[in-house]
Amino acid sequence: MTARPLPDVPTEVRTPRLLLRAPRPEDAPALHAAVHASLPELRRWMVWAQAPLDLPGTVENLREAAQHFEQRENLRYHVWNADGTELIGSSGYHALDWRVPKGEIGYWIATAHTGQGYATEVARALTDLGLRFPGEGGLGFRRIEIRCDRDNERSARIPPALGYTLDATLVNDSVAAHDPSQLRDTLLFSITR
Repeated sequence: MTARPLPDVPTEVRTPRLLLRAPRPEDAPALHAAVHASLPELRRWMVWAQAPLDLPGTVENLREAAQHFEQRENLRYHVWNADGTELIGSSGYHALDWRVPKGEIGYWIATAHTGQGYATEVARALTDLGLRFPGEGGLGFRRIEIRCDRDNERSARIPPALGYTLDATLVNDSVAAHDPSQLRDTLLFSITR
C-alpha cells in the first residue's frame, strides 16, 4: 500500500490580528524573553517550563523545531502580532499521525497578552487550516484533538467555543506539571471531518 502524500504546510498563517510563523533560530531572543516573563503562569501547566532553556538552548531548540516542521513531524508555529514584531505565544500541531491523518493543537500565550482572545483566535485558525482539504489549501485532517488539565479553566473554554466535543475526562491521567506528587485529570476534546 502506498503512503498518502503529505500536504503542503504553510510556513505562515494570518488571522485578523496575528501572524503564525514556523520557528526560526533568529526568533530565539523573543521566545526566550516571552517564556521567562511568563514562567509563573506557564509552570502551572507546562512540564517544559519547569526547566526553561537558556538563550543558547533556545536557539538549538528552534533549529530542531524548524527541522521537525520541514519534515512535517511536528508543526510548531510562533504567534506574533500582525506585523511580526512582538511574540505573543506559541501553538501548532503535535502528536501527528499522517496515516489517519490527525493532529493535536497545543497553545500558550505570554502572560502580557492573556485575556485578549488570542488563544481562541489561534486555535480557530489552526482548526480551519487542519480540517480543509489539501486542494483547498488545508492539511486534510480527519481528526484534531485539544487536551488540557481539567483545572485549566481558561484553556478548557476554548475547544467547546470552536465546536469541539469533550470525548473524555481521563482520570488520574497525568501529574501536575509543577508538582509531580499531584495526580491530574486530562480533558480530551476533538473535532472531526
